[in-house]
Amino acid sequence: MQLTPRYGLNPIIRLDGTPADILAPVIRQRRRLTATLASFTDDQWAHPSRCAGWSNRDVIIHLDSTNSFWAFSIAAGQRGEPTQFLATFDPVATPAQLVTAAKDLSADDVMDKFQKSTAALENALTALADDEWLALAEGPPGHISISALAHHALWDSWVHERDVLLPLGMATTDEPDEVAACLRYVAALAPAFALTIGSAATGTLAVTASNPDVAFTVEIGEAVDVRAGTGASDLQLTGDAVGLIEALSIRQPLAQSIPADCQWMISGLAEVFDAS
Repeated sequence: MQLTPRYGLNPIIRLDGTPADILAPVIRQRRRLTATLASFTDDQWAHPSRCAGWSNRDVIIHLDSTNSFWAFSIAAGQRGEPTQFLATFDPVATPAQLVTAAKDLSADDVMDKFQKSTAALENALTALADDEWLALAEGPPGHISISALAHHALWDSWVHERDVLLPLGMATTDEPDEVAACLRYVAALAPAFALTIGSAATGTLAVTASNPDVAFTVEIGEAVDVRAGTGASDLQLTGDAVGLIEALSIRQPLAQSIPADCQWMISGLAEVFDAS
């Protein structure tokens, strides 16, 4: 289905903490993935990923396109001119079209493009002044802070790194700050998408995870606020942090049952990516 981003001065996702702290995890993850891909054989590039119908090469073509968009969006946000390009974006059809358009690229060409777009994204992020991390930029949910956009970029690439490596039987790296940032963001993204597609529900989601230990609350009202610590809530998610990210990212089922009246808190992402 087509995205319905929410634009304007009131960001739909608000994360507590120091905005620039996301810089190191984003850069580390991208550099790690780039180094891993540099050693891939032709067979590894052609191997099926966890993304249905996509090879590992296709996943990296997709990540190359997202790298370019993130860097472009950050630059526009820095200028105080956040874009609105994703208002006509279909998260199922459009990435597939971009992958198909690049079908004639060799693995070497894909790798070269990915290295360059990764460097451009890194340059865009490292050029930010401390106060610019809170400037608004465009991400899939709408206008969010550049810090939140960097969280989205990390989560997306971190999950796709696993999409590539796990089917190959290769070990993944679970850096605690990357895992924590991805979990905090994806737990906010699902209800944010629910809001953008018309939900008027409100509620509180508490997440308590291990490996690493992460505890935070997602307050869902006219926007989605993430703050450290937990208390009384309408829904509590518990378990292994990586497992929770995988489940909230629609890669595996949740290990706990969710009451029917709370399903909307975690189903927004699945609804947006429903190709029917």
